[in-house]
Amino acid sequence: MQAAVVAVLGEPPKYQPFPNPVPGVDEVLIQVRAAGLHPIVKALASGTHYAGKGEVNVVPGVDGVGMLENGSRVYFTFARKPWGSMCERTVAPRSKCLPLPDGLDYTQAAAIANPGMSAWLSLKERAAVAPGETVLILGATGVAGQLATQVARQLGAKRIIAAGRNLEAIAVEEVDAIVALGQPEEIVREAFAEVASEGIDVVIDYLWGRPTELLLEALAKGFRPSTNRSIRLVEVGESAGRTISLPGATLRSIDLKLMGSGFGSVPMERVLNAISTLFWQAAAGRLTVAVDPVPLADVEQAWSRADKGRRIVFTVPATSTP
Repeated sequence: MQAAVVAVLGEPPKYQPFPNPVPGVDEVLIQVRAAGLHPIVKALASGTHYAGKGEVNVVPGVDGVGMLENGSRVYFTFARKPWGSMCERTVAPRSKCLPLPDGLDYTQAAAIANPGMSAWLSLKERAAVAPGETVLILGATGVAGQLATQVARQLGAKRIIAAGRNLEAIAVEEVDAIVALGQPEEIVREAFAEVASEGIDVVIDYLWGRPTELLLEALAKGFRPSTNRSIRLVEVGESAGRTISLPGATLRSIDLKLMGSGFGSVPMERVLNAISTLFWQAAAGRLTVAVDPVPLADVEQAWSRADKGRRIVFTVPATSTP
């Protein structure tokens, strides 16, 4: 069969022949139809993700969608190494396969599962957003950030503040305020202070790095004992930087609860339940994501392309050859 294969860490995978998988005990053979190019996939393939082991001659991809031998359409994750999801066929534990609802096509399912799961878990499981609260999404222009906006509204958020660089991507979402990043730092800091003056309950942070520092500086500077309120900040991604500088004075000026959201913070059973919920909501038209479908054969050329608010999904024809 054909597959995307990582042979050198840091380089795009190449489309080439790869051995066919054979399912083992409690595994199923899956005819892959689509797999999303999520940020975690790139990080694992480059050897920079904390959960990776820097392995080569492997197929990338943390999840995907396809068809079982009995014709059932499924979402799958935890494919057995060295097979990932960016190949014509793979094997995965039967327990890590979820049925796809009617009305949800393969590309939408592949695009929405990973970013939607991160949005749902960070907002509902970690931050426990309550109706009437104010949510600030730091990095709202990416696919995950756009889905977080939709999920926050579904959970009853009264006010949603979107912060990001691609204002066109933010404008299409239903938000109540916008902080345009990419401006001089003092302007960004003042913008954060302005939107925070009415109070913020939850921050979902896909950026980390300097944008998070500017937000925390603004929150600390605007401290007022009479209007102080607790803020839950959930760190989900680090596209703007892997670390931040956090002065002790900032923590003493804000009632801040800092937590992360990832596979290590939520039991796998609840992760799979979240993905199943997302699929049914997407099938009902309550969640959408912009998709950029690309044939798997073009993986090397598309690998380093910026998604610009659209999730790249590699597609595999239904009639792939052995």
